[in-house]
Amino acid sequence: MNAGRETLAARLGVTIHVSPLRRKVDRICLERTQGRMACTEDWLVDVANSRGARIVTRGVKIDAKAMPTSDELTNAELVVAICQVQCLDRPQMLRTAAQLISRGDVPMEELRITTLRERASVILAELAHQALRVESDNRVWGKIAEAFPRKQPPRDSLLHWTRLAEPIPVRGVSDGKRWKLVA
Repeated sequence: MNAGRETLAARLGVTIHVSPLRRKVDRICLERTQGRMACTEDWLVDVANSRGARIVTRGVKIDAKAMPTSDELTNAELVVAICQVQCLDRPQMLRTAAQLISRGDVPMEELRITTLRERASVILAELAHQALRVESDNRVWGKIAEAFPRKQPPRDSLLHWTRLAEPIPVRGVSDGKRWKLVA
């Protein structure tokens, strides 16, 4: 579905592995949308939106029939599918995965196992690094950072920390001094 378009892996200079999760996601997307989706990444954003992520939307009405149940595609699988380097290079998508994590909607052990199996730890480590810049004491992101230590920053910037957060207004005005993760 994504032939001829630049992937996140190309920008970061990493290799892509044959992913059972990506094959599963592509199959469910094709079955649920009858091939009407331009790309799997659009569908992943729609699925994240249907599960409560609102930080990024596509501005289209979500077809409930096209959405998988959480038995078909768990939130941990959804987050990891969004964070795979074989996805199209759309950094805004990563914001939806981060929001689901920040909300506490992802079981940590399943996320850890799925991330390791699907080799998405580089992306999750970088997201954790950026999220902890906003809230250094965040337990969920702290566990992710501990599970996936950031060995070195990616070759290219993945996402700026402000894309995972929102300013906290003081007396109704945002001064940009205090931030919180979008949850």
